[in-house]
Amino acid sequence: MYIESISAEGFRNLYGIDLKLNKGINIFYGNNAQGKTNILETVYVCGTGRSHRTRIDSRLVNFNGSECHVRIFCVKGSRKDRIDLHIKKDERKGIAVNGIPIKKSSELFGTLLTVIFSPEDLGLVKDGPSERRRFMDMELCQMSNVYCYDLQQYYKVLKQRNSLLKNIQKNPSLKETIFVWDNQLEEYGKRLISARRNFISKLNDISAIKHKKITGEGEILKIEYKPDCKEDNFHSKLLSSIERDIMYGTTSQGPHKDDIIFTVNDCDVKLFGSQGQQRTVSLSTRLAEIDIIENETGEKPVVLLDDVFSELDESRQKFLLESIKDTQIILTCTGVEDVVKKYIKNASIFYVENGKVIKKTCV
Repeated sequence: MYIESISAEGFRNLYGIDLKLNKGINIFYGNNAQGKTNILETVYVCGTGRSHRTRIDSRLVNFNGSECHVRIFCVKGSRKDRIDLHIKKDERKGIAVNGIPIKKSSELFGTLLTVIFSPEDLGLVKDGPSERRRFMDMELCQMSNVYCYDLQQYYKVLKQRNSLLKNIQKNPSLKETIFVWDNQLEEYGKRLISARRNFISKLNDISAIKHKKITGEGEILKIEYKPDCKEDNFHSKLLSSIERDIMYGTTSQGPHKDDIIFTVNDCDVKLFGSQGQQRTVSLSTRLAEIDIIENETGEKPVVLLDDVFSELDESRQKFLLESIKDTQIILTCTGVEDVVKKYIKNASIFYVENGKVIKKTCV
């Protein structure tokens, strides 16, 4: 899979962007705060329906504007798709695939497959469980419309159950109806747990191999899925926690409380790992994502590298580029560093300044 072209108008600081991309490597360079990351963000939003930097869509619109537009043409095998993104301030964003507006995220996922590497990847290891659940959900949704549907239904039922719990505080007789939501929550929850366990098992196997190579066989990485409930005890946990749930007006058990544990040589990386180890764990995990997506979909994702070279030493830079050499790469950097010139050939070079993009001579 690769992106053929990107056009953007009014997306953050991007104006008049109309780019033809290389099927291989595309380098966007320039000073900080000029719009390089915004270009990667257009791709990520068109692939997943949401930004990796903000949950508020209106922030994607230029401060001085009222709306923004993005259009991407991507090629998968013999098929070409057009993705259009339109956002107006204070309104829900609109996304269309081949001119047909989509109503649900499940209709978009899979059209444009992406994996992003960024300095914020440390959050996957260092931040709270919600970041790791989001990581699992985003990757699984890209690969499975069924998972995306189950996830949407789970959170819809969870919202209804939580609303009922608050109402039971005022009207205790409503407690007799909670089994309706419990049955549905259990149905969708079990599917999420099973899919996440399978995904993390594959991620663990592949990332361990990547990590050993990166660290010269010096470290053993393990990624373990920590479900809040298992398939066979979800029902009993819901029953046993009902009084507490009513007291607090929220559901305390379920896959919305899941987590992932990263260990290196049997030590929890979040608690005891150095920042360098945490960064390497994140790198190994992202590289494993690429392999899993290709194995599951038959397509290589577009790889987005947001200023990652400044965060990696030369050996890890070389390993990263070698690992993704057969994919389309869109990367940002403040300058066309020596390491890029050393390891990258036949790349398209773009200079970014004040939201404008100028194509330079290829290297």
